[in-house]
Amino acid sequence: MITEVEAYDGFSDKASHASRGETPRNAPMFGDAGVMYVYFTYGMHWMLNIVCGRRGYPSAVLIRGVEGITGPARLTKALSIDRAQNTLKLGIASGVWIEDRGVHIPRTHIQRTPRIGVAYAGETWASKPWRFVLDRKFYQPYAKEKAR
Repeated sequence: MITEVEAYDGFSDKASHASRGETPRNAPMFGDAGVMYVYFTYGMHWMLNIVCGRRGYPSAVLIRGVEGITGPARLTKALSIDRAQNTLKLGIASGVWIEDRGVHIPRTHIQRTPRIGVAYAGETWASKPWRFVLDRKFYQPYAKEKAR
């Protein structure tokens, strides 16, 4: 289950890779919804984003955590996601997909916070509450917390 995400929306979002226009790196963000935008950061980590806007409008959601895995770099490492998945469509053929399992989560159990690591975007964009974190009662707790 996806437990934490961050949203990046459009040309004016200064925290988005698309804020300066289309480049070879961010080109997937300008493509079809449901495509993976996987990029390398800090010279060591892959990040998985799912494109979610209409073609030509750059918007994506960074998958920051799933049940049992915290942090976007740990997630891609655990799922063996790297450059090979960049530009691929979500689905069985790519080996990465999202399923609706019919779980209803009330809005009151989704915490909204500012995005992480985007101070460079300036206060207006860094403080946007576009990080969404699921209340832990809806999924299996992390292994370290289980032991407590």
